[in-house]
Amino acid sequence: MNGVVVAGGGLGALRTAESLRASGFAGPLTVIGNEDSMPYNRPPLSKGALLNGVDVEALEFPRKSSVDDVDWMVNSTITKTDLTDRLLTLDTGEAVPFDALVIATGIRPRRLPFPGPTQGRFVLRTAADAAAVRARLRRELNLVILGSGFLGCEVAATARALGAHVTVIAADHEPMVRPLGDELSSALRRRHEAQGVHFRLGHTIEATNGGDQVRSVTLDDGTELLADVLIEAVGSVPNVEWLEGNGLDLSDGVETDSAMRVPTELAPVVAVGDIARHPNALFGSAPRRVEHWSIPTETGRRAGQTLAQILRGESPSEAPFTAMPSFWSDQYALRIQSFGMPGLATDISLVDGDLNGPCIVEYRDPLGLVGVVGIDRTSDLIPYRKEIAARSHC
Repeated sequence: MNGVVVAGGGLGALRTAESLRASGFAGPLTVIGNEDSMPYNRPPLSKGALLNGVDVEALEFPRKSSVDDVDWMVNSTITKTDLTDRLLTLDTGEAVPFDALVIATGIRPRRLPFPGPTQGRFVLRTAADAAAVRARLRRELNLVILGSGFLGCEVAATARALGAHVTVIAADHEPMVRPLGDELSSALRRRHEAQGVHFRLGHTIEATNGGDQVRSVTLDDGTELLADVLIEAVGSVPNVEWLEGNGLDLSDGVETDSAMRVPTELAPVVAVGDIARHPNALFGSAPRRVEHWSIPTETGRRAGQTLAQILRGESPSEAPFTAMPSFWSDQYALRIQSFGMPGLATDISLVDGDLNGPCIVEYRDPLGLVGVVGIDRTSDLIPYRKEIAARSHC
């Protein structure tokens, strides 16, 4: 028996392995990850770990004793899979057979193809990325951040705390505008500006300059900005290349049903985390990739149950998947928290507080509350979570 192989070494992989064991699967279980550490918490990489220094062991998730017998293959990259023969190929040429497969390879940062030197040009996804950036950050350094989403804004806040000069460049007209809407994102921009962050919105980078080392960037309007370090935070790309040639829908991650099962007759396959494009009954039937912190745990739990049932010869549960997407973002002393899918809203309204202080913003679609965002209002969001969860009964 070859057992189950989990492709990917992040939180989704860990939660799926734990769920498989909790669901009664006692066979061989292998987790293959391309980093040199066990699964660890990524959100602090743009916040506390970037500010105070990266300690990967301190970021590792506690692991249940049920997965003590799992074979963890670190520093291993999968280059190809053959679902017909049920075989993975690693970059070393090693072949790893499996009876069932968990797809948990997640995402990687998107890189834009502008010309110029690359030394001093970074992304922020892994602990190694964060350590490399942290080694460069210092007072009076000129930091340019391309991208004004949550990651870019968190890095901006952290870099200002370290004394760097920070400029954020983005094509969007406001930072974090896609999930938050115009008014809240505009208010958050003003808070960043009050801390000394400069924004060049409605622009992108045409080139980096400086010989071997980035010294400046040229924008699409010809403006040149000093840049000792450039961080790109312009979205993500699902890691699906190793799955090509197996007839799977890889158009945006990996399509699954509500049980996290990947539609294929070739082998038992499930997908979890950022790479899984799945339906959620709270938000309609359309499958979506959701890159919120809570999703690897919720999809991993469901996928482990599904795969254990399949391997026992049972039909997976047809219960709808109703996980609650949630995220938080720490920027300066602000705690931004959200439940649901604010980006799906057709109507946005401030219902409590002031956009320049603690507040609650509701996001509604034709069926009712679809998301909520609170600024420094943690305990007040609990009733909203329950209201969004009730959408599954509509």
